[in-house]
Parts: sequence; structure tokens; C-alpha cells
Amino acid sequence: MSFSRLIFLLALALAVVLPVRFWVLEPIYIATASMEPTLPVGRHLFTDKITLRFRPLRREDIVVFRPPVEGEPGDLVKRVIGLPGETVEIRAKKVLINGKELEEPYVQHTRAAEHLEGDNLGPLPVPAGQLFVLGDNRDESQDSSVWRDAQGERVYFISLKDVVGLVRGVY
Repeated sequence: MSFSRLIFLLALALAVVLPVRFWVLEPIYIATASMEPTLPVGRHLFTDKITLRFRPLRREDIVVFRPPVEGEPGDLVKRVIGLPGETVEIRAKKVLINGKELEEPYVQHTRAAEHLEGDNLGPLPVPAGQLFVLGDNRDESQDSSVWRDAQGERVYFISLKDVVGLVRGVY
């Protein structure tokens, strides 16, 4: 194989792979236990960057997003709990949306007997263009229930503009 042919094939491969990665699917790695048991540490998944162009986010979607606070390394993965216009409240580790308890069979409490910072919140109205997100492993997740900015002020929501995509299948 000639050198020029090799360069052509490499350029062709990059011309296909890079746009797919930037606009369609991107691999991700689950590095923390915040989404266990749903997404175990070490799992390799894809970020679907197309679907949300055709439909709005839904409660319980698992999303990849840019962190709303400094110090978080890379993109984060959490579950959408509160949508714009809704009111979110947490009472004794139970989530309420507009006053009604949310059924969450995917949730894990590894320290159920302990009273933790995010165990009681709100009620918090979710502003337009924002989301309230939580990890499935509630007692081990840095999320909307506990985030603080550099000045120590609470950060309850992420911007819809910071959502990169939906979490999809294992690879």
C-alpha cells in the first residue's frame, strides 16, 4: 500500500468518525458510583446526541451534561427528575413533584439510616430552561440536591443548554 493511499484512507476515516462523534454518538465511561445500580462503575456507554433534537427531555431520562459548578472533572451523568415549571421537593429522601411522591424503583440509598445534606429540600420551582437532576445512588451522588458554587451558594439546577445528550447502550 502506498503512503499516499494510506493518508487518503486515514483522512477518509477521520472525515466519517469525527462528525459522528461530535454530532451523533460519543463514548462515555462511568467513573463513579453515583448512578448505581443502574449504571455500574466501569460501564462503557454512548451519548446519543441526536434524539433530543426531535423530542423534549422527559422525566427519568438519563442525561450527559456539562457540570453546573466548577471542580467537576468532565461531563456528568444523572437522571432528570424535575422539568421546567414543576416544583421539586425532597422529604426524608423521598422526591415529590408538584406535591405528589415520585415512584422511583431505580433509586438506591446506601446510607439510608443517616441524615444527609440533600435529604430534605424545597419546595423548589424549576425555572424555565433548567432541570433538576439526581443520581440513582442518592447517598453517594453529587447532584442538584447538594451542589454549591465557589462562593458556597446552592446550585439546584442545570441549564438545558448544558445537556449534551442521552445515555444509550453498552459497548
